[in-house]
Amino acid sequence: MNNTFALISLGCAKNLVNSEQMLYLMNEAGYALTPDPDGADLVIINTCGFIDSAKSEAIDNILEMAELKKAGRLKGIIVTGCLSQRYQESILDELPEIDAVLGVGSFSEIVQAADAVLNSSSYRSFADKSAPVDEIPRVVSTGPSWAYLRIAEGCDNFCAFCAIPQIRGRYRSRPMEAVLEEARDLAAHGVKELIVIAQDITRYGTDLYHHRSLAELCRRLAEIPGVEWIRLHYLYPDQFDDELIDELASNDKIVKYLDIPIQHINDGILKAMNRRGTGEDIRKLFSRLRERIPGLVLRTSLITGLPGESEAEFEELCEFLQEARIERAGVFPFSPEEGTPAAKMPHADAEEAQRRAELVMGLQGRIMDDFCQGLVGKTLRVLCLETDLETGLLSGRSYADSPDIDGCVLFEGNCPEGEFADVLITSAEDGILYGEEVTA
Repeated sequence: MNNTFALISLGCAKNLVNSEQMLYLMNEAGYALTPDPDGADLVIINTCGFIDSAKSEAIDNILEMAELKKAGRLKGIIVTGCLSQRYQESILDELPEIDAVLGVGSFSEIVQAADAVLNSSSYRSFADKSAPVDEIPRVVSTGPSWAYLRIAEGCDNFCAFCAIPQIRGRYRSRPMEAVLEEARDLAAHGVKELIVIAQDITRYGTDLYHHRSLAELCRRLAEIPGVEWIRLHYLYPDQFDDELIDELASNDKIVKYLDIPIQHINDGILKAMNRRGTGEDIRKLFSRLRERIPGLVLRTSLITGLPGESEAEFEELCEFLQEARIERAGVFPFSPEEGTPAAKMPHADAEEAQRRAELVMGLQGRIMDDFCQGLVGKTLRVLCLETDLETGLLSGRSYADSPDIDGCVLFEGNCPEGEFADVLITSAEDGILYGEEVTA
């Protein structure tokens, strides 16, 4: 009988790709995946360590697995990912229940770690976090018919509030042919939507080819038979050029949904946070994109309570949001991350940062509701994903919805899961669109 393992994947989509690679390696080595850690030989916890809430979630999961181990219902615990990388010097001392720990440069060693733990040995590895990206196959866990396509690792932006470069290393693009080969394989297995991800996809190719290469990559992805949607996460506002904007506007397979994290709009805060460009640059970019791309849905990330944000700067942010009408936004209170320059700067206390975040979420909620109401009476192309158990309706996503972070479309119809349907939107409520499939 094969040894069994469970996998708990926390954090972002980039982390999920690493989890899928570990799934492949473990399967190839003869380990059998089980959905429940209770009774498994091993559990792998792929952690996030980006902000305090993510760290707490990771630690809670580790402690929960430690209780299973203590009760004799689990043999070993392997911890990988950002938390282990960030606290590599102390994690085993602080959490002695862990049997093996791997850094972000050591995912390829998961089988060696598993073998060691089952042979009653410990295992610890932290390979070069800025080494070229490992080209490891994956067991795709999303879908049906959509998958993430990671095109780079690490980050060179060094925003003052962010620990990602410390954790994930310098920016490294994957070779374009490797990305295209993976995309072709995904399409051959029925993937219709590719969600292109990296910490900064607009910088793609600058390290390997010495020029921005995202536009070329998108052109070539669009040529792959079977690929119907290309969704882009995250594009940095200072890295847009004419070639990219032309490609976004003219390539019909790129969904007209762009995730552009701006964090703030005030010039002083942007400068203090080491964000390149000004608030006016952001305004001009958004205006230009909306002019060139009819029906564009913008998504952004915002942080309230950043160093330098008084009531005046916060009011400037709110006025900008009312003016820009950004359809999708993630709003986060400032988390002073240890080791980052912003953590040492004077900032609003946590309660005030949270209060401001809630005010922005309320403002954005009204903007989102207005956007959704504006879709009533229109027919949208929807990727059908599953049947919603609560309503019995089919559930899917339109071009305006990215998985796990946006809303969905619930509709009556007969569309098979994993296929596209034309859906007439009949109503909208709390970010969810309702409709009926339109058949010829």
